[in-house]
Amino acid sequence: MKKLFFAAIALIIATSCCQKAEQACEKECCAEGQNPVIETIMSRRSIRKYTDQAVPRELLNQIAECGINAPNGMNAQQWEVRIVDNPEWLKSVTEAQRKAAEGTPMAKQFEDPQLKNVFRNAPAVIFIAHKPGPCTQVDCGLMAGNMVLSAKSLGLGSIVMMGPLGFFSTEAGAPFLQSLGLSEGYKLLLCVGVGYADEEPAARPRNKEVVKYVE
Repeated sequence: MKKLFFAAIALIIATSCCQKAEQACEKECCAEGQNPVIETIMSRRSIRKYTDQAVPRELLNQIAECGINAPNGMNAQQWEVRIVDNPEWLKSVTEAQRKAAEGTPMAKQFEDPQLKNVFRNAPAVIFIAHKPGPCTQVDCGLMAGNMVLSAKSLGLGSIVMMGPLGFFSTEAGAPFLQSLGLSEGYKLLLCVGVGYADEEPAARPRNKEVVKYVE
């Protein structure tokens, strides 16, 4: 009986110490600006130059899982995710876009000798589709936000894009859209390029005046 009593006392003391340690850690993080979530948000940048290093699928899976854990209206989860890390696929869609742009102002972007693919040369691209509805665009934006922040936390760069997706709605782009295997009724909305950053862009100024309290 005594052993049980002392064991209970020890458990209570240990739990109390852990709680105090956690509280102290939280205060220290906030006081010194070491909150990891806030640091990730404030240090993330849109990356437009990547190395050739492939992104391990283990990391891509983690990013995708963080994405689908984003808040969404009524938890309907009316989104679909497709990940492409096949360089040949990315090269093929780029060449198809290059051909389609011939003779138009869009052709200029393909003059860059450093161009490897139209997704800012990212070695992996996460395509996000939605079933059009009143909340789904916002839902997918939240999903992309989770993805870029998780990518940063894993040591990766990222960029959210919509421009390259216009091609997928054309006749020339139809085969590539079909290859993504989206469910009926779902439409491409945006994509996220992911890779190892080959640049460290500085933060651009933010207008804090847009934030106001209503008394």
